[in-house]
Amino acid sequence: MFEKKDVIYSETMGVCRVADIVRLSPNNRLGEPVPYYLLKSVFDSSKVAYIPVKHHQVLLRELISKEEAAAVSEEELKKLDERRQAEIRYVLEQEP
Repeated sequence: MFEKKDVIYSETMGVCRVADIVRLSPNNRLGEPVPYYLLKSVFDSSKVAYIPVKHHQVLLRELISKEEAAAVSEEELKKLDERRQAEIRYVLEQEP
C-alpha cells in the first residue's frame, strides 16, 4: 500500500504523487465507503485520478531506482513510451 506523498508510477498517468487517500461511497450507496488513492501528475497538476486502493486494475508501482534509470541507454530510452521516458528522466533528476 502506498502512503500519502509517495511518488509512484501509474501506467495511465506516468509519474504521480499520492496526494491523499480518500474514502468514496460506492455507486449504490448501501456499502461502506471504499478507500481510493487520489493521484496527481508531477508534470501536470491538472491531471488527477482516483484509483481504488484494493482491487485496482491499473498498474501502480514504485519508481525505478536511480541505478536502473542510469543503466538505460539513449537508444533504449528512445524506444520507450513517453511515460516511461519521463519516469527515467524524473528519477535521474532527483537529488541523491
